[in-house]
Amino acid sequence: MSDLPENDQHMPLVSHLTELRTRLLRCVAAIFIIFAGLFAFTQQIYTFVSTPLRQYLPVGATMIATDVSSPFLTPLKLTMMVSLFLAIPVILHQIWGFIAPGLYKHEKRVAVPLLISSILLFYIGMAFAYYFVFPLIFKFFAAATPAGVEMMTDIASYLDFVMTLFFAFGVAFEIPVAVVLLVWIGVVDVKYLKKIRPYVIIGCFVVGMILTPPDIFSQTLLAVPMWMLFEIGILFGALVSKRERPDETPADDHNDQPPATQA
Repeated sequence: MSDLPENDQHMPLVSHLTELRTRLLRCVAAIFIIFAGLFAFTQQIYTFVSTPLRQYLPVGATMIATDVSSPFLTPLKLTMMVSLFLAIPVILHQIWGFIAPGLYKHEKRVAVPLLISSILLFYIGMAFAYYFVFPLIFKFFAAATPAGVEMMTDIASYLDFVMTLFFAFGVAFEIPVAVVLLVWIGVVDVKYLKKIRPYVIIGCFVVGMILTPPDIFSQTLLAVPMWMLFEIGILFGALVSKRERPDETPADDHNDQPPATQA
């Protein structure tokens, strides 16, 4: 009897490629379906996303569009990005459906919570950026505007700025999942993670410098949560290490397998 898990035993390469294509098409279809539903609200979506900046603009000041097509294309671009973000649960579900047949049951027991947590943490990271980081950053920028300079931000530049931060904070909030995953698969252990903590802190500030706009304020607002999330990852990594490692024996892997299908 083969040791390959679940349906992976008799699935040829062509079938894998066909299934991969089908699942990729489903992901693309989900994005465009969401985009079609949001298309009529492109202006309202941009208004909502630009609120953290507009509320700190000087009295009488407005955002501007320096390109002829920006008033139409910029909200459209934002709506497409929002559609992609909203489709993440569908995308991850398709990824899970593709790799799940190759996992043992004890692996699925850990993988499912990690999948759900990764979705929630990504959205929490974006919400943290919008409701906490953006007001602080834009209030600081408005207060730091030199005398004689009127703050009037281009809508396309603003979109690039906030989408960079949205993505940076969404990915940064995945750190606990990444740490738990590394501990679970045995790449590192908790003791090693605690040992390299000083280097991780420095790395958080380096990553913050790379992913955020070139100002120390937004870099710090990303680096500090990344460090805190790393500590949370260590905590949960220790729990996973205690619960999973004693049970992961070769005998368990064989017991996890369902009866082999007939060729």
